[in-house]
Amino acid sequence: MDNLYLGIDVGSVSTNIVLMDEENKVIAKEYIRTHGRPIQAVKQGLEKIRPLCEGKRIVGVGTTGSGRRLAAEMVGADVVKNEITAHAMASLTYNKDVKTVLEIGGQDSKIIILRDGIVTDFAMNSVCAAGTGSFLDQQAARLGIKIEEFGQLALKSKVELRIAGRCSVFAESDMIHKQQMGNDITDILAGLCTALVRNYLNNLAKGKEILSPIMFQGGVAANPGIVKAFEKELKTQIIIPEHFDVMGAYGSAILAKELKAKDSVSNFRGFSTVEDDFKPTSFICNDCGNGCEVVKLYRNGSVAGTWGDRCGKYGEGTQYLVLSS
Repeated sequence: MDNLYLGIDVGSVSTNIVLMDEENKVIAKEYIRTHGRPIQAVKQGLEKIRPLCEGKRIVGVGTTGSGRRLAAEMVGADVVKNEITAHAMASLTYNKDVKTVLEIGGQDSKIIILRDGIVTDFAMNSVCAAGTGSFLDQQAARLGIKIEEFGQLALKSKVELRIAGRCSVFAESDMIHKQQMGNDITDILAGLCTALVRNYLNNLAKGKEILSPIMFQGGVAANPGIVKAFEKELKTQIIIPEHFDVMGAYGSAILAKELKAKDSVSNFRGFSTVEDDFKPTSFICNDCGNGCEVVKLYRNGSVAGTWGDRCGKYGEGTQYLVLSS
């Protein structure tokens, strides 16, 4: 019976699921819009990959992303880790020599500095939407173009326009002004790409040594206009991995394979999870000055897991390996 590994990345915009074999080959991947309903998104992803697992065995499960604890309790994870660890592991598996990872997702972005296969520095931005996928989606919709066409149109630009990119509000206002001035839409899109890349480098990469090989991942890596702007600013070629859109889930599957004890049985609850009824609740614990917000997940009326407390008082649920969470 073939062994498979499952990686789940639950984010604010998308929930990504990867099914991987023993050779770290991606057998299947699913990119699902979360829409503020992570439980339903995880169930939808499991339902889609379920037919591919017939006659095979899931021997390791890893979860990552902002909803990693929720997903871990739902499916029965073996390893839970933060996005930095997951993306770094996926990047190094794709290219062991990578030194810089640029990642831009739907509502946040990050940079990871690697030296000799070890994370030496990183930065995350989840405060401002400027430069993220959701902002680009909004601007494409406002301009009446498909987001899939955004990058290709930007590549047709022949005039370099300066767009304010430090704030999403200012960027949109500046774009409207440029439109009113009669500038071509391709030049405006290219100017926005350049502005957002400069904003990324000035904020997240400030003070960091960006060395090649450089890998770009996240949904925005599908935008050739952004890729070209990065290559122009950094004066080097950017690597786009095959599975750039699900690298977090891919990395969590790899970590599940690497860190789960070979002789141990996986915590995976099986695909019957899609039929279970989950209900999350939360409360503030006032037993000490920390005032932790404790989350409790019910599965078919019984407590499946509890997390969020710093002291471990409410540590019920699956016993999984937690890495820098």
